[in-house]
Amino acid sequence: MPPSRTPPADASEPSGEQVATLSPPPATTPSGPSAEPAGARTLLGTAWLRIRRSRIAVGALVVVALIMLFAILAPLLTAIEGQDPYTSLTGPDHLDELDTPGLPLTYYRFPSADHWLGLEPGLGRDIFARMAYGARISLVIALLSTMVSVFLGTVIGAAAGYFGGKVDMVISRVMDLFLAFPHLLLVLSLTPILQSRLGGTALDSGSLLPVASLVIILGFFGWAYLARVVRGQVLSLREQEFVEAARSYGASRRSIIFRQIIPNVMGVVLVYATMLIPTNITAEAALSFLGVGVKDPTPSWGQILNAAQAGNWYLSDPWFLAVPAGALVITVLAFNLLGDAVRDALDPKSSRH
Repeated sequence: MPPSRTPPADASEPSGEQVATLSPPPATTPSGPSAEPAGARTLLGTAWLRIRRSRIAVGALVVVALIMLFAILAPLLTAIEGQDPYTSLTGPDHLDELDTPGLPLTYYRFPSADHWLGLEPGLGRDIFARMAYGARISLVIALLSTMVSVFLGTVIGAAAGYFGGKVDMVISRVMDLFLAFPHLLLVLSLTPILQSRLGGTALDSGSLLPVASLVIILGFFGWAYLARVVRGQVLSLREQEFVEAARSYGASRRSIIFRQIIPNVMGVVLVYATMLIPTNITAEAALSFLGVGVKDPTPSWGQILNAAQAGNWYLSDPWFLAVPAGALVITVLAFNLLGDAVRDALDPKSSRH
């Protein structure tokens, strides 16, 4: 008996199943079906994918994350080691009292089970504990001063570019003035003055005074370059259609600047911030090394360098200079490589993959 056949449905009234079957196929790309529509990724999402594809960028990001953890977990790490950054071990069991007074004995110059990076010459303090707590001070100063510079540079640059005219002229001349000063000499001369002015205030407490003064000085004198870059971006953005639409809807100037203009320059701001952090780390270390930044007994990497150089201890053993200097080089290099990767990832002219 022949199998029964179902008569074909009327073409003018397709069934629900036939409608689904007749739907157009998904859009394809040269490499196969597209998992998501073109343009669905945000700028930051695309930048993150580019960073992940770069081994150098990923390595730099891992190093930066480890340094951050090293600073955040300083109390825990020093508790595991059983040391702290302030206790001095100056007895004959730890420091030499004959040939080179103040130099740690051979067992305490290098990493050991009791002192993971050895003892500091002169005062016999634990180097690992001082490096861990010094990382906190150095990174806090660098990050906070960067935040101050980024905020001032973004707002002032956006205001100059958006308002134009006399406002732009005045702000531009102020930027030229800030950029004309020799930065290091200006900071060197103003930091002691600011610390003396802040003495007796609520900030004059322990290590808070030098930290606050460095944040204010480095942050206040680091905004001009970013402001110039943001101004150039805003000069072109203020004529875009979305800004004109906001004006036509009656949005205030402040609303347009903070809700329409600034979000569209955050790529440039992010690149500048990642490049400014290592600059401020180096600046803090230089100021502390020269004696106008963080002072003993507060640990910072620059102050540890100063202690190794002040007594010429590095001539007896380069280890005392190599530890803080190596940490600075690794940290600054990692941040610089990460900043380069962020800049390349956010560059609209680079090829998209």
